[in-house]
Amino acid sequence: MPIEAKPAPRRNIADLLFSGLTGLASFTVIVLILGVLATLLVESWPAVRKFGFFQFLFTVEWNPVKQVFGAASAVYGTMVTTFLALLIAIPTAVGIAIFVTEIAPNFLKGPIGAAIELLAAIPSIIYGMWGLFTLAPLMAKYIEPALKRSLGNLPLLEVLFRGTPMGIDLLTASVILAIMIIPFTASISRDAFNLTPSVVKESAYAMGATQWEVVKDVVLPYSKLGVFGGVALSLGRALGETMAVAFVLGNNHKIATSLFDAASTITVTLANEFAEADSDIYLSSLYYLALVLFGLSFITLATAKIFLLKAERKYSR
Repeated sequence: MPIEAKPAPRRNIADLLFSGLTGLASFTVIVLILGVLATLLVESWPAVRKFGFFQFLFTVEWNPVKQVFGAASAVYGTMVTTFLALLIAIPTAVGIAIFVTEIAPNFLKGPIGAAIELLAAIPSIIYGMWGLFTLAPLMAKYIEPALKRSLGNLPLLEVLFRGTPMGIDLLTASVILAIMIIPFTASISRDAFNLTPSVVKESAYAMGATQWEVVKDVVLPYSKLGVFGGVALSLGRALGETMAVAFVLGNNHKIATSLFDAASTITVTLANEFAEADSDIYLSSLYYLALVLFGLSFITLATAKIFLLKAERKYSR
Protein backbone atom coordinates (compact mmCIF):
# COMPACT_ATOMS: atom_id res chain seq x y z
CA MET A 1 0.00 0.00 0.00
CA PRO A 2 1.64 3.27 -1.06
CA ILE A 3 2.49 5.72 1.66
CA GLU A 4 0.86 9.06 1.18
CA ALA A 5 3.21 12.02 1.31
CA LYS A 6 2.44 14.39 4.12
CA PRO A 7 1.85 17.96 3.05
CA ALA A 8 4.58 20.40 4.01
CA PRO A 9 3.76 22.29 7.17
CA ARG A 10 2.37 25.75 6.54
CA ARG A 11 4.56 28.55 7.76
CA ASN A 12 3.16 30.82 10.39
CA ILE A 13 2.29 34.35 9.27
CA ALA A 14 4.53 35.74 12.00
CA ASP A 15 7.46 33.66 10.67
CA LEU A 16 6.85 34.93 7.13
CA LEU A 17 6.67 38.52 8.37
CA PHE A 18 9.82 38.07 10.43
CA SER A 19 11.71 36.55 7.47
CA GLY A 20 10.55 39.34 5.18
CA LEU A 21 11.60 42.11 7.54
CA THR A 22 15.03 40.65 8.22
CA GLY A 23 15.57 40.03 4.51
CA LEU A 24 14.54 43.60 3.72
CA ALA A 25 16.94 44.93 6.33
CA SER A 26 19.77 42.87 4.82
CA PHE A 27 19.10 44.01 1.27
CA THR A 28 18.86 47.62 2.47
CA VAL A 29 22.58 47.53 3.24
CA ILE A 30 23.36 46.43 -0.32
CA VAL A 31 21.06 49.09 -1.76
CA LEU A 32 22.72 51.80 0.33
CA ILE A 33 26.22 50.75 -0.75
CA LEU A 34 25.18 50.66 -4.41
CA GLY A 35 23.49 54.06 -3.99
CA VAL A 36 26.63 55.62 -2.54
CA LEU A 37 28.75 54.08 -5.31
CA ALA A 38 26.37 55.33 -8.00
CA THR A 39 26.39 58.87 -6.58
CA LEU A 40 30.20 58.94 -6.45
CA LEU A 41 30.45 57.65 -10.02
CA VAL A 42 27.98 60.19 -11.39
CA GLU A 43 29.46 63.17 -9.57
CA SER A 44 33.09 62.23 -10.31
CA TRP A 45 32.53 61.42 -13.99
CA PRO A 46 33.76 64.83 -15.34
CA ALA A 47 37.05 64.37 -13.46
CA VAL A 48 37.28 60.74 -14.59
CA ARG A 49 36.95 61.82 -18.22
CA LYS A 50 39.49 64.64 -17.85
CA PHE A 51 42.21 62.94 -15.78
CA GLY A 52 41.64 59.23 -16.36
CA PHE A 53 42.43 56.63 -13.72
CA PHE A 54 46.20 56.21 -13.70
CA GLN A 55 46.93 59.88 -14.31
CA PHE A 56 44.73 60.91 -11.40
CA LEU A 57 46.02 58.16 -9.11
CA PHE A 58 49.73 58.81 -9.72
CA THR A 59 49.77 62.61 -10.07
CA VAL A 60 51.12 64.36 -6.98
CA GLU A 61 50.09 67.92 -7.85
CA TRP A 62 46.81 69.19 -6.38
CA ASN A 63 46.39 72.75 -7.61
CA PRO A 64 42.90 74.29 -7.70
CA VAL A 65 44.26 77.46 -9.37
CA LYS A 66 45.64 75.56 -12.37
CA GLN A 67 42.74 73.08 -12.28
CA VAL A 68 45.21 70.21 -11.97
CA PHE A 69 44.26 67.49 -9.52
CA GLY A 70 46.00 64.27 -8.53
CA ALA A 71 45.36 61.80 -5.74
CA ALA A 72 48.88 60.45 -5.18
CA SER A 73 49.80 62.62 -2.18
CA ALA A 74 46.45 62.06 -0.44
CA VAL A 75 46.54 58.29 -1.03
CA TYR A 76 50.14 58.19 0.20
CA GLY A 77 49.26 60.09 3.38
CA THR A 78 46.28 57.83 4.01
CA MET A 79 48.32 54.65 3.65
CA VAL A 80 51.26 55.90 5.74
CA THR A 81 49.15 57.14 8.67
CA THR A 82 47.07 53.95 8.62
CA PHE A 83 50.16 51.71 8.54
CA LEU A 84 51.90 53.58 11.37
CA ALA A 85 48.73 53.63 13.45
CA LEU A 86 48.30 49.86 13.10
CA LEU A 87 52.00 49.37 13.87
CA ILE A 88 51.50 51.19 17.17
CA ALA A 89 48.00 50.00 18.01
CA ILE A 90 48.11 46.24 17.36
CA PRO A 91 50.86 45.29 19.89
CA THR A 92 49.39 47.69 22.45
CA ALA A 93 45.82 46.41 22.03
CA VAL A 94 46.82 42.73 22.11
CA GLY A 95 48.93 43.40 25.20
CA ILE A 96 45.96 45.06 26.91
CA ALA A 97 43.71 42.11 26.02
CA ILE A 98 46.25 39.58 27.34
CA PHE A 99 46.65 41.50 30.59
CA VAL A 100 42.90 41.80 31.15
CA THR A 101 42.13 38.14 30.40
CA GLU A 102 45.18 36.31 31.72
CA ILE A 103 47.13 38.42 34.19
CA ALA A 104 45.06 41.12 35.87
CA PRO A 105 43.32 40.31 39.18
CA ASN A 106 39.54 40.26 39.10
CA PHE A 107 39.13 43.66 40.76
CA LEU A 108 41.05 45.30 37.89
CA LYS A 109 39.34 43.57 34.96
CA GLY A 110 36.09 45.52 35.26
CA PRO A 111 37.60 49.04 35.49
CA ILE A 112 40.08 48.40 32.67
CA GLY A 113 37.33 46.95 30.45
CA ALA A 114 35.13 49.97 31.16
CA ALA A 115 38.02 52.33 30.38
CA ILE A 116 38.57 50.63 27.02
CA GLU A 117 34.91 50.99 26.10
CA LEU A 118 34.90 54.63 27.23
CA LEU A 119 37.93 55.31 25.05
CA ALA A 120 36.02 53.93 22.05
CA ALA A 121 33.05 56.20 22.80
CA ILE A 122 34.97 59.51 22.76
CA PRO A 123 34.06 61.54 19.63
CA SER A 124 36.83 61.96 17.10
CA ILE A 125 36.70 65.76 17.27
CA ILE A 126 37.61 65.54 20.97
CA TYR A 127 40.64 63.45 20.05
CA GLY A 128 41.54 66.08 17.46
CA MET A 129 41.30 68.98 19.91
CA TRP A 130 43.30 67.07 22.51
CA GLY A 131 45.87 66.20 19.88
CA LEU A 132 46.20 69.81 18.71
CA PHE A 133 46.41 71.49 22.11
CA THR A 134 48.07 68.79 24.23
CA LEU A 135 49.73 66.01 22.25
CA ALA A 136 51.20 68.10 19.43
CA PRO A 137 53.13 70.44 21.80
CA LEU A 138 54.41 67.42 23.74
CA MET A 139 55.50 65.72 20.52
CA ALA A 140 57.23 68.88 19.28
CA LYS A 141 58.99 69.66 22.56
CA TYR A 142 59.97 66.27 23.94
CA ILE A 143 59.20 63.15 21.89
CA GLU A 144 60.16 64.15 18.35
CA PRO A 145 63.47 65.82 19.32
CA ALA A 146 64.36 62.69 21.30
CA LEU A 147 63.55 60.50 18.31
CA LYS A 148 65.64 62.74 16.06
CA ARG A 149 68.64 62.58 18.42
CA SER A 150 68.48 58.79 18.73
CA LEU A 151 66.92 57.14 15.68
CA GLY A 152 67.72 60.08 13.41
CA ASN A 153 71.42 59.22 13.53
CA LEU A 154 70.97 55.68 12.22
CA PRO A 155 71.86 55.26 8.53
CA LEU A 156 68.63 53.64 7.31
CA LEU A 157 66.27 55.63 9.55
CA GLU A 158 67.82 59.05 9.08
CA VAL A 159 65.47 60.03 6.26
CA LEU A 160 62.39 59.38 8.44
CA PHE A 161 63.43 61.91 11.08
CA ARG A 162 64.64 64.86 9.04
CA GLY A 163 63.34 68.36 9.45
CA THR A 164 62.21 70.47 12.35
CA PRO A 165 59.84 68.82 14.83
CA MET A 166 56.66 70.89 14.80
CA GLY A 167 54.11 68.45 16.21
CA ILE A 168 51.73 68.92 13.26
CA ASP A 169 52.92 66.05 11.11
CA LEU A 170 52.54 62.44 10.04
CA LEU A 171 53.86 61.03 13.31
CA THR A 172 51.44 62.90 15.56
CA ALA A 173 48.51 62.04 13.29
CA SER A 174 49.50 58.37 13.40
CA VAL A 175 49.71 58.41 17.20
CA ILE A 176 46.24 59.98 17.46
CA LEU A 177 44.87 57.43 15.02
CA ALA A 178 46.49 54.58 16.98
CA ILE A 179 44.91 55.79 20.24
CA MET A 180 41.51 55.86 18.53
CA ILE A 181 41.67 52.31 17.14
CA ILE A 182 43.25 50.62 20.18
CA PRO A 183 39.86 50.12 21.94
CA PHE A 184 38.37 48.26 18.98
CA THR A 185 41.21 45.78 18.61
CA ALA A 186 41.58 45.41 22.39
CA SER A 187 37.86 44.73 22.97
CA ILE A 188 37.54 42.15 20.20
CA SER A 189 40.84 40.48 21.17
CA ARG A 190 39.70 40.30 24.79
CA ASP A 191 36.45 38.61 23.79
CA ALA A 192 38.36 36.22 21.54
CA PHE A 193 40.79 35.32 24.34
CA ASN A 194 37.88 34.68 26.70
CA LEU A 195 36.54 32.05 24.28
CA THR A 196 39.61 29.88 24.80
CA PRO A 197 38.37 26.81 26.76
CA SER A 198 39.59 26.81 30.34
CA VAL A 199 40.27 23.07 30.18
CA VAL A 200 42.83 23.63 27.42
CA LYS A 201 44.70 26.24 29.44
CA GLU A 202 44.50 24.15 32.61
CA SER A 203 45.89 21.16 30.73
CA ALA A 204 48.85 23.26 29.57
CA TYR A 205 49.51 24.44 33.13
CA ALA A 206 49.25 20.83 34.37
CA MET A 207 51.98 19.84 31.90
CA GLY A 208 54.29 22.45 33.40
CA ALA A 209 53.80 25.32 30.96
CA THR A 210 54.49 28.84 32.18
CA GLN A 211 52.00 31.67 31.86
CA TRP A 212 53.94 33.06 28.89
CA GLU A 213 53.91 29.66 27.18
CA VAL A 214 50.16 29.27 27.74
CA VAL A 215 49.49 32.67 26.19
CA LYS A 216 51.92 32.09 23.30
CA ASP A 217 51.12 28.45 22.49
CA VAL A 218 47.47 28.11 23.56
CA VAL A 219 45.56 31.39 23.82
CA LEU A 220 46.97 33.25 20.82
CA PRO A 221 46.76 30.33 18.33
CA TYR A 222 43.21 29.46 19.47
CA SER A 223 41.92 33.03 19.11
CA LYS A 224 44.00 34.37 16.22
CA LEU A 225 40.98 34.65 13.94
CA GLY A 226 39.19 36.90 16.41
CA VAL A 227 42.27 39.10 16.77
CA PHE A 228 42.54 39.34 12.99
CA GLY A 229 38.89 40.38 12.82
CA GLY A 230 39.56 43.15 15.33
CA VAL A 231 42.52 44.35 13.29
CA ALA A 232 40.36 44.41 10.13
CA LEU A 233 37.73 46.50 11.94
CA SER A 234 40.40 48.89 13.17
CA LEU A 235 41.82 49.12 9.66
CA GLY A 236 38.46 50.27 8.35
CA ARG A 237 38.19 52.89 11.11
CA ALA A 238 41.72 54.13 10.44
CA LEU A 239 41.18 54.50 6.68
CA GLY A 240 38.06 56.60 7.13
CA GLU A 241 38.97 58.80 10.09
CA THR A 242 38.74 62.51 9.35
CA MET A 243 38.43 65.10 12.10
CA ALA A 244 41.06 63.88 14.54
CA VAL A 245 43.63 63.59 11.76
CA ALA A 246 42.67 66.95 10.24
CA PHE A 247 43.63 68.78 13.45
CA VAL A 248 47.20 67.46 13.63
CA LEU A 249 48.28 66.54 10.09
CA GLY A 250 48.12 69.81 8.19
CA ASN A 251 46.97 69.88 4.58
CA ASN A 252 50.17 69.73 2.57
CA HIS A 253 49.75 67.99 -0.78
CA LYS A 254 53.16 66.39 -1.19
CA ILE A 255 54.86 63.04 -0.75
CA ALA A 256 56.32 63.44 2.72
CA THR A 257 59.49 61.41 3.28
CA SER A 258 59.97 62.49 6.89
CA LEU A 259 57.62 61.68 9.75
CA PHE A 260 58.05 65.31 10.85
CA ASP A 261 56.49 66.66 7.65
CA ALA A 262 52.93 67.89 7.29
CA ALA A 263 50.95 65.89 4.76
CA SER A 264 47.41 65.17 3.68
CA THR A 265 45.02 62.26 3.52
CA ILE A 266 41.94 61.67 1.40
CA THR A 267 39.54 62.37 4.26
CA VAL A 268 41.42 65.50 5.38
CA THR A 269 41.38 66.86 1.84
CA LEU A 270 37.65 66.27 1.56
CA ALA A 271 36.93 67.87 4.94
CA ASN A 272 39.10 70.94 4.34
CA GLU A 273 38.33 71.69 0.70
CA PHE A 274 34.81 70.52 -0.07
CA ALA A 275 33.25 73.85 0.95
CA GLU A 276 35.88 75.76 -1.03
CA ALA A 277 35.32 73.99 -4.36
CA ASP A 278 34.48 76.90 -6.68
CA SER A 279 34.41 75.07 -10.01
CA ASP A 280 32.74 72.00 -11.40
CA ILE A 281 36.00 70.16 -12.09
CA TYR A 282 37.28 70.96 -8.59
CA LEU A 283 34.12 69.54 -7.02
CA SER A 284 34.18 66.54 -9.34
CA SER A 285 37.81 65.85 -8.42
CA LEU A 286 36.86 65.78 -4.74
CA TYR A 287 34.13 63.27 -5.55
CA TYR A 288 36.72 61.31 -7.52
CA LEU A 289 38.96 61.34 -4.45
CA ALA A 290 36.05 60.02 -2.37
CA LEU A 291 35.53 57.30 -4.97
CA VAL A 292 39.19 56.31 -4.65
CA LEU A 293 38.78 56.05 -0.87
CA PHE A 294 35.63 53.96 -1.35
CA GLY A 295 37.50 51.56 -3.61
CA LEU A 296 40.57 51.51 -1.37
CA SER A 297 38.49 50.67 1.70
CA PHE A 298 36.52 48.01 -0.16
CA ILE A 299 39.63 46.31 -1.56
CA THR A 300 41.46 46.41 1.78
CA LEU A 301 38.59 45.04 3.85
CA ALA A 302 37.61 42.48 1.20
CA THR A 303 41.19 41.20 1.14
CA ALA A 304 41.21 40.94 4.92
CA LYS A 305 37.88 39.08 4.81
CA ILE A 306 39.21 36.62 2.20
CA PHE A 307 42.25 35.83 4.31
CA LEU A 308 40.01 35.47 7.36
CA LEU A 309 37.73 32.99 5.58
CA LYS A 310 40.69 30.99 4.28
CA ALA A 311 42.22 30.79 7.74
CA GLU A 312 38.84 29.83 9.23
CA ARG A 313 38.46 26.95 6.75
CA LYS A 314 42.03 25.84 7.39
CA TYR A 315 41.68 25.66 11.15
CA SER A 316 38.18 24.19 11.12
CA ARG A 317 39.33 21.00 9.41
